[in-house]
Amino acid sequence: MSSSQIPERRFGLLQATALNMSNMLGAGPFITIPALMLTMGGPQSMLGWGVALILALADGLVWSELGAALQKSGGSYVYLREGYRREKWGRFMGFLFIWQFILSGPLELATAYVGVAQYLQPLWPQSSEFTRLCLGAGVGLFMIFLLYRRIESIGTILITLWGGALLAMAVVIVTGALHFDAKLAFDFPLDAWHFDAAKWVALGAAARIGMYDYLGYYDICFIGDEVKQPGRVIPRAVMLSLGLVALIYFAVNLSILGVVPWREFVSADGVSKPVVTMMMAKIYGNDFAQLFTGLVLWTMVACCFAMLLGYSRIPYAAARDGSFFKVFGSLHPRLGFPHVSLIVVGILAAAATFVKLGTLIDALLTTRIVVQFAGQIGALVMLRRVQPKLERPFRMWLYPLPALLAFVGWMYLLVTTDRLLLGYGMVALLVGVFVFLGWSRHTRSWPFAVAKAA
Repeated sequence: MSSSQIPERRFGLLQATALNMSNMLGAGPFITIPALMLTMGGPQSMLGWGVALILALADGLVWSELGAALQKSGGSYVYLREGYRREKWGRFMGFLFIWQFILSGPLELATAYVGVAQYLQPLWPQSSEFTRLCLGAGVGLFMIFLLYRRIESIGTILITLWGGALLAMAVVIVTGALHFDAKLAFDFPLDAWHFDAAKWVALGAAARIGMYDYLGYYDICFIGDEVKQPGRVIPRAVMLSLGLVALIYFAVNLSILGVVPWREFVSADGVSKPVVTMMMAKIYGNDFAQLFTGLVLWTMVACCFAMLLGYSRIPYAAARDGSFFKVFGSLHPRLGFPHVSLIVVGILAAAATFVKLGTLIDALLTTRIVVQFAGQIGALVMLRRVQPKLERPFRMWLYPLPALLAFVGWMYLLVTTDRLLLGYGMVALLVGVFVFLGWSRHTRSWPFAVAKAA
């Protein structure tokens, strides 16, 4: 296969759903439920998880329509370019997306590597936190090795990893159902439902963690070139994975809360504890808990694998479109996948493993909301207006209400973010604007393009 060829379309609905769910189910509640309970100080924090579900479903309809209509690899990059007119504002939005992705993509991958480090503690209690983080980063490098192969082989590996993730969730749910204690699960503090300004901010923090748990429902959109019947498969994979994961997450969270008192695993210093290991040790003893920890690590590896697969295609799509360095647009001459993009994104993610989990989650969402999530909603509306005849195999239900709901939800998460992190995110985007202007001036591209004589 030459480096200029488009990858083959080999992902069907099963592989597409497995890709999304492997990302979503990976680290998820296994690492975030302590942080979630801390935000609002008790089980009422699950309200934020519910807010996140509503937002994810509305936003999933945005991804479904765009993914079905614009059937290319690159996801958000492609949607922003086409939605805001390719060679003008679309070029600007596409550049800003790649700019923020270089920051946020590796941060999201790093959260899974931090989860690996967290769950290594029960297996290797005498190890230092730094040693475990180094091993988590090592898992990131191993993911590069696993993905360094043809896409059809990846589909088989993905389904195998997905099976392990579903098994881990099933064990937690069944254990919780058999040993559920409603007094533990619904142990609300006295002021749980007293809402003041601080509680609304806390609800935003809980919803951000909930959205982190759901991130990945759109992963298949980033490899659109490799999906069979994308107009049919992409919307179904997005909405199916969201519905299934919502049910699984609700059952998992409730199972954990009904077995392990939330005050035992909530740490005021923000350090997450291996809560699922604690749950299994409480019911079955330490030996089984350590064995199950291995299955949890398997689940996290599946998450890492799915994310890196999707995210490695983003710089590739931008480079192939002429908006990023050309070297990222090359395919492996024999195996036919974007190897340069895979290596760069993978190494950056491994390096980000040493940042605290809570900071990673807030930072990655803050840098994405303005350009990617809110920007895509604008792109969908613009495409409806300027390209009404564009073939849309899937159209958003009840348009434009879900788009409006998603926009309001994303803005709520943004304004309730820690001011320092919000400031860093906005400065990063502002720097991206100046870099874009400098690059455009150097290449004499829009908005500095020289008008051609008639």
